[in-house]
This record gives sequence, C-alpha cells and structure tokens, in this order.
Amino acid sequence: MWLKPEEILLKNAFKLWVTEKDNEYFVLQRRRGYGEGGGGLTGLLVGTLDTVLDSTSKVAPFRILHHTPDSQVYWSIACGATKEEIVEHWEWLQQNIMRTLSVFDSSDDITSFVQGKIRGLIAEEGKVSLVLEDDPEKFREALLRFEKWFELPQKEKLVTYYSCSYWKGRVPCQGWLYLSTNFLCFYSYLLGAEVKLVISWDEIWRLEKTSNVILTESIHVQAHGEDHYFSMLLHLNETFLIMEQLADYSIKRLFDKESFQREPALSDPLQITKRGLETNARSEQFRAFFRLPKEENLLEVHESFLWVPFSHYNTLGKICLSENYLCFASQDGSQCHVIIPMREVVNVEKPDSSSRALTVCVRGKRALRFSEVRDYERLANTIRSRCGITASPLHSASTEAIRGECQSLINHFEDNPDDVTLMVGQKGSSKAVSTEALMTVFHPQDVENLDPKMLKEKMKEQSWNIHFSEYGRGTSMFFTKKTRDLIVRGVPEALRGELWMLFSGAVNDMATHPGYYTELVEQSLGTSTLATDEIERDLHRSLPEHPAFQSDTGISALRRVLTAYAYRNPKIGYCQAMNILTSVLLLYAKEEEAFWLLVAVCERMLPDYFNRRIIGALVDQAVFEELIREQLPQLVEHMTDLSFFSSVSLSWFLTLFISVLPIESAVNVVDCFFYDGIKAILQLGLAVLDYNMEALISCHDDAEAVTILNKFFDSVTNKDSPLPPTVQQASVGNNDKASHVSVDISELIREAYEKYGTIRSEEVESSRKRNKLYVIQTLEDTTKQNVIRVVSQEVKFSASHLDELYYLFKRQHFLSCYWTMNSPVLLHHDPSLAYLEQYQLGFQQFSMLFSLLEPWTLCTGKSNLSLWVFRLIDENQDGLVNFREFCYALDTLYSGSFTNKLKFLFKLHLPPGVSTPGLSVPTVFSSFLF
Repeated sequence: MWLKPEEILLKNAFKLWVTEKDNEYFVLQRRRGYGEGGGGLTGLLVGTLDTVLDSTSKVAPFRILHHTPDSQVYWSIACGATKEEIVEHWEWLQQNIMRTLSVFDSSDDITSFVQGKIRGLIAEEGKVSLVLEDDPEKFREALLRFEKWFELPQKEKLVTYYSCSYWKGRVPCQGWLYLSTNFLCFYSYLLGAEVKLVISWDEIWRLEKTSNVILTESIHVQAHGEDHYFSMLLHLNETFLIMEQLADYSIKRLFDKESFQREPALSDPLQITKRGLETNARSEQFRAFFRLPKEENLLEVHESFLWVPFSHYNTLGKICLSENYLCFASQDGSQCHVIIPMREVVNVEKPDSSSRALTVCVRGKRALRFSEVRDYERLANTIRSRCGITASPLHSASTEAIRGECQSLINHFEDNPDDVTLMVGQKGSSKAVSTEALMTVFHPQDVENLDPKMLKEKMKEQSWNIHFSEYGRGTSMFFTKKTRDLIVRGVPEALRGELWMLFSGAVNDMATHPGYYTELVEQSLGTSTLATDEIERDLHRSLPEHPAFQSDTGISALRRVLTAYAYRNPKIGYCQAMNILTSVLLLYAKEEEAFWLLVAVCERMLPDYFNRRIIGALVDQAVFEELIREQLPQLVEHMTDLSFFSSVSLSWFLTLFISVLPIESAVNVVDCFFYDGIKAILQLGLAVLDYNMEALISCHDDAEAVTILNKFFDSVTNKDSPLPPTVQQASVGNNDKASHVSVDISELIREAYEKYGTIRSEEVESSRKRNKLYVIQTLEDTTKQNVIRVVSQEVKFSASHLDELYYLFKRQHFLSCYWTMNSPVLLHHDPSLAYLEQYQLGFQQFSMLFSLLEPWTLCTGKSNLSLWVFRLIDENQDGLVNFREFCYALDTLYSGSFTNKLKFLFKLHLPPGVSTPGLSVPTVFSSFLF
C-alpha cells in the first residue's frame, strides 16, 4: 500500500528493521521478528510494539523508504503485509521511477518528484469512502491493520477505530477496537499473547455504558451469553455513540429490512462513515426534540441569544437550521424553544452589526431577534435563500411593502423591547376537509350555558388566550414551562384539536402536503387487502358507546383515515389499537388533521409500536420496568418479578390509557402525550402504581393485582369535563366504585409531574435504545424456538442439531444482506409472513451452505446437485428457500432410507418445470420416509 511520504530518521529506529534490497534512491526493509528468524524474544517485543503503537509503518512487516545519496533523511512511501505485495511495489518503482530520476540535477528536485508521484498514486487508488474520513492517511493505515488481523471479506467497510483496553477476566489487554459496518472487532498482542475478538452487530444483546469499583467508566457488550468490557477510551461518549448507531443500523437493516431511501448517508453499507453516523445521530435528536418530519436534517448550529419579550431578557441557546425549519432551544434552564417554518418567514434583517444580531420577521406581525450570532451575516443569507427572499435592492412593489412593514416592526421592536403585543400571532388556516371534528357535530358547545363546568371551561379558554397573546399562537409559538403547566391543568375542548396538531408537529406535515390525504382516500377507495379486512372488522369496536361511532358519519370517517394510512404505509398497514386511537383523534380534529396526527404518532412519537411484533411497546415496557426499579423500590422489594407489570401495562402504552380510562379522562392523558411524548405515559404509569402501592403490596396473586388496578381506573373521573352523560363513557372493567374513592384525572396528572417530572426525555431515549437490542434478541430467540418446535415434528434431526442448523441458516441469510441493499432476500421481504418464512436464502447463499453440509462434499459435480436440490425444494419458484424446506432436504439425504434417497435423486434429475402432480414439498418429502 502506498503511504503519504513521512520523514524517518534511521539512527533512531533502534535496529527494528533489516534491509533486504536497496539502490541509490530506495530501500526495501523487513521488520525484525517477521519472516526468517522471526521467533524468539525479538519477535515478541516487536509484535507487542506493533500492536500498541499507532502507525502502520511500524506494524506492517515490510516497507519501502526513499532517500538521496547526500541526505540522512529517509521518507516512508510504501508498506506491505506480505513480501509479494511489497515486491510488486518495488518493481513498479524500478520500472517507472528510477529511469526518470536521472534527469534531475538536485536532490531536492528528486525528493519532490517522488513525493508528488506517490501522492498521485494514493489519489488514484484511494477508495471513494476515504474522501469522507477526517484523516484519510491514518485511516488507510488503520484499514491495512484491520484487513490483516481479521481477514474479513474485502468489501467489509471499516468505519472507525479506537485505542482501548479489553478486560479478559481481571486482566486488561491493551489494543485496538475496530468498528465496521457489520462487526465489532478487537485486537491485542502483548508479549506473545494474542487476543482477537469479532462480534456481529446483529448478535449483540446488550450495549451500555457502565461503571464499577475497578472500571470507572467502560462500555459493556453482551453477545452469545458472554460479557465484554472496553475501557480506557479517550473519547468514550463518542465511541459509544458510534457503536450505538451501528448496532441500531444493523437492527433496522437486517431485522426490519429498511432501505434508508431518505437517508443517503446510510443507504449503502459499503459507504458508511463515522461522520455520516454522527450526522445522522444529531439529526435524529434534532427531529425528535422539535417533532419535525423525517425528511429534515440538521444542517447548521449557531450559539446565540434570543430576546424573549414575555420574560424581558435575552435567553442563551442554540439556533438549529434544517432544510425547511429554523429552530431555537434555550440552554439556561428556562425550557424555552420555538420552531419557525421557513414558509412563515417573510424577511430577515440585520439591524445591529455591533451586537451581531439579526431579526427574523414572521407572518402575523411577529419578529424574533437573535443576537451575538458569530456568523450572523452568513446565517441571514442562508435563511433568505431557503425562504426565497432576495437581498438585492431591486424589489417589486409588493416586496417593498412587506419590507417596509417589517422595517417598521423592527424599529418598534428596538424602541419598545418590552412590548409583548408583537408576539400576538394569528391562528393558521388550513384547507377545508370533508368533515368537522366529530365532537363539534355530536356535542356542540352552548355559549349561553351558565353551567359551572361550562364556566370553568370558558376560564380555561381565557387562560390559553392570554397565553397566546404573550407567547404567540400557531406554528411559531414559544414553548415554555408555562405551556406545560397549562397542559397539566387541562386543555379546553375547543382548543384540543389545534393544540394536538401543534405539539405533535402534524400541523407542519399537513401544511407541506396539501391535497395528499384526499389523493390517498381516492387511491385507497375500493381496495381489498388484509389490512382493509381487519379495519372493517374493528370499525364497530371503536368507542362503541360514543354517539359519534353509532352513526355512519363517524364510522365512515374512521374507515377513510385508517384505510388511507394503511395505503400510505403498507409496512405497518393496520394494527389493533390504531382504531381506538384514531377514534379519539377524530373526536377533536378534522378528518385530515386526524390522519396527520395518526402519522405523527405511528411514525415519530411511538416508533415500531404498530407492527406485527409491537417491538416499540415492548421496548417501552422494558423502560417502564427500569423506572419502577429506580422510582418505586418499596414495590420492587415485595414484587421481585416485574413481568406482571409488563403484561398489564401493554394496553396503557398501545392506547395511551384510552382503553382503561373513561374517554373524558383519557383525553387529558393524550394532551400530555402530545406535548411530552412517551415520557408523559411513563410518568402517569408510575403515579398509578404509587397511588395503589399499599394495595398492590398486599396482593396474593396477579389476578388480585389486576382487579385492584381495574377498580382504580374505574374510579378516575374528570370533574371539570363539560361533556354530557350521553357522551361520557365508562372504562373497561368493573364499574363498582363503592370500594374506591374517586380520583380526579387532573390531580393524578399533576401528581405524576410533581413526583416524576425530573425524568428527562434524553434518559428515556437512551433507555429505549439500550433495551431495544435485548427485546429484539429475545423475540428472535422465541422465534427460533417456535421454528425448531414446528420443524422437529417433520424431520429426524435432534433439537440440538436443529438449533445449530438454524444458527448457520440465519448467519447465511444475514451474509446475503451485509454488503448490499439489493439482495433477493431484501427485495422479496414481506413482514406479514409467518416466522417460518422470515429468513430465506437465494441460490448462491443456499449453494454455499448446502455444499458444507451435503453428504457428497467430495463430489466434483456438486454445484449442479445443489442447483437441482434448490429447484426441487423451492416450491413456489420465487428463487428463495426457507429453513423448513432446507431441513427437509438435509433430513432426506441424511436420515432417509436407501429407497427414499433413490427417489430423491430421481426427483432431482427431473427437467426444470416438471413437477409431481398432487405433491407439494412437504408431501414429496414425507413420501420418501417410511
């Protein structure tokens, strides 16, 4: 491998190299301890140095140096892992460089020419991905070590590497940690003791940061039932972030079969880079915090102050810029953030260069002033270009009018910085949809009603209107601690739909996709799929006691929304619990708004909840268990097995408590969920258990605990609800409230925030990622047991042999997906298939695996036999075989009688396309067995 020329002084080399060839300008050397006479103490010491020191020129056993006769300075220009490789470089130099050097008069010219030529070779032969690395030269050196030590397929992409200690027992081994697209690798060589570790990302059960008495801080990896610890990392948080991203990437790509079409940095497993993973991680955090569409990516971050009129001071924070949004989040504990869609920006001014400030003018006569922005001029130009605003002095009349209005607004803002009227916003208009919110149709509010509950409702509306006047209204509203306080007290019925759209980010989805829902409804109209059949079955089970869903108006709207979403996202299609959630959304939001709220919930706020394996809900249950252990130790002492809470809380997470609480109380929970996400559900779950602590501790069995919780939920009321009795609904369960004092939902939510509000969303997301690996591997293990149980009834292999075969088959399946996004397995993946069909092999993968296991491994024509076997067992002729079919073939060849084997061979020699009438694959193989 050619190296970037690096100066070396041979007198300081400690005699670690032996010269094998030399001439006037070049020297080929071999590392002591390699090749002839490589053993002994010298070999041990040199091997140890090569592992610990970070330089390929010290690690590679061969190298070529350049020098001139009148200089003692040598330049390393090439290295090689084998003698053949380095000799090839030496011969190239002799044939292409030596003749040219004679034309130069000075040594400096010779050295400059050689260095330039070597750099040109590096540029020509360098991999495309190296351009994206922070230090291409060092990365080339690390790649050489990676390929030499681990002998993985050449197309395996090395992402990054770190120096660290690996704890093998109680003794740390100093070495190098290599992170590639598909593998975690470690290598150490100390005084003759070699430690080599290779773990596939898809085999990891646990990945977490830990600390104990011996290891102050380390990374814990669990795989194959073994625990591995890596410590003494200079950048532990950075290392853990990359490992977390690679593990998650592997899970999504190999288990969920995602293609990452919207994420170019992840779309090709051969081009994954450290920079790309870090960028993707930041964009994920950015989208999650500001509830932005998946298409948005974090492009720029600027530290600045934002003038907050309602607090009369500048708050320190960061400006975050994406393709279509300008966002700000405070960092001084004020919990203030604001989201400004670029479509709402009408102008950007730089009123004060001395304070490096810029003012963003938004529709509705609103202005936001950012100051102390380091690169404020470039930021202003970037915002202008993304908004289509020109900075040219040539403007149309309408543009000049807007500019004049904005300038007067800025002047007023500077002269009257405490004038909060500038923050008053106008409620954004939206395209009319076919139906209104069902609650306005079936329970219109009577403005003349002087009922105490209605008066209290009006007072809530007034509180929110005051809040809007101070903090703004609509897409560019300030989100503060006061906003959360109003949410906890309860949202007025008339504002619920608007605020749900705002807090969830669905308002932006709808604004940027005008007419999209109508098109989906038209396209999905009349379609017949498994999802539509399930939707029809569940339509009349969705809030059946509510008048809105006792009429065709509500049922038709529910059908359209669910069918349109199933058409939009066939990967999810339809899942039970979506009907209950959508019913509540339709009560308070227009039909199109309800659709976009469902999109926000399924694709952003509750990822992986609504699919065949409900992985997201299971992950959040694991997070809930962790929080129970931390926050409710008294309950844990008496109920060491917390799996009960996982089973009983599943409906809490899937339906946001809608299925266990009366509808008038459940909507208050949904209010908090749209503002705080899953954190609000976890807090409320802890508050429910805390409220019933004494009763749960005294339980004798799980059934009694379930009864206690059901009675508690039946006793929850909403004393402030203005809904009439005909609209209010009883929760599922026992309606005997005599044994339970009623609990007001607002008080319960307030208590949840007071006791458990310190739980940070970042901690919840970290726990989600940590538990996701364990949940998926547990499900995979359960799937394996199910497959083996079914197949064992049809073949003669033992359970242990089937377990080994399943592992080999699954590994071969993943190998077909490791280095490409276009394998037949990925292209034909159908998540709705039964677990027996989830892992399949194409012919190439089948042939490789079958050739290792077939009885005639020494047969010269075994490739043809593999093809014939593949054609025979591929019953549906889709070019893929599953584990069951694979086992049938092996079982017949190994366990079948002589007669059955002859029959099997006869079937193999049938021409392609000729089948045995009336015999499917299972019956074909069963006919071979006595």
